[in-house]
Amino acid sequence: MLRRPRVLLVEDQLDLRDLIGNALADHGVDVVLAEDGRCAEELIRLHGDFDVVFSDIEMPNGVSGIELAETVARYLPQAQVILASGYARSQLPPLPEGVTFLSKPYRLKQLMALFNAVTRAEGGRNAPGTDPFVSTPDSA
Repeated sequence: MLRRPRVLLVEDQLDLRDLIGNALADHGVDVVLAEDGRCAEELIRLHGDFDVVFSDIEMPNGVSGIELAETVARYLPQAQVILASGYARSQLPPLPEGVTFLSKPYRLKQLMALFNAVTRAEGGRNAPGTDPFVSTPDSA
């Protein structure tokens, strides 16, 4: 039996964290939530079997999404990293190698398609036809 994809969602805005977390869970994803980069780093060290880490680039409490991506590369080299920002990519510092960038604002459908793409690139943990990130017509 195949396991569900495991995602660490790092978002400092509670409403957005809950919305994205619930949407991912509704699509069959095992979601672990973190409110900032420091909390995420601790979760990685303690419970590090994540397939995807999704974080905002600008985070409170001293650990940015870029710094978090470097921690992921060190502790979870197999994990895919998606970083989101409302700034244009040209306005940001260079992103670590292998990081996928998502521009804000984004639609939930875009996020699901991106999760689908990065998990497929990772080697496809899902059986054919059982992709938990495929949007249904009523998801937006």
